[in-house]
Amino acid sequence: MTDVLDDGPFFHGTKADLRTGDLLTAGFRSNYRPEVVMNHIYFTALVDGAGLAAELAAGDGEPRVYVVEPTGEFENDPNVTDRKFPGNPTRSYRSREPIRVVGEVTDWTRLTPEALQGWRDRLAELAADERGEIIN
Repeated sequence: MTDVLDDGPFFHGTKADLRTGDLLTAGFRSNYRPEVVMNHIYFTALVDGAGLAAELAAGDGEPRVYVVEPTGEFENDPNVTDRKFPGNPTRSYRSREPIRVVGEVTDWTRLTPEALQGWRDRLAELAADERGEIIN
């Protein structure tokens, strides 16, 4: 670990239907830039941050938030740390090693349809701008 702010618990948002013990790995397309295959798996110490990721995730499944634990080293997510925001206000992390599902959270804050559309619009604007480049 390198200067991370949190020891856990950690959360991962997705539309996948997962079970306790499942391992999530890198190597899949980005939810935000589908032309990019990700070299890391991402997670956060903020349950509602994972909820936002779940709402924005690709696919038709129900948004879900899982409690996860890293199986190896992890670092602050450079896509939101220092490069775009000072420090790590989103408490977002990434790892090249798998993360393990240890449970599911059902009481996270859901976005209104208007708020969700606002986030999608912002992501589309970033994708069209060089600041939207993913540090992979």
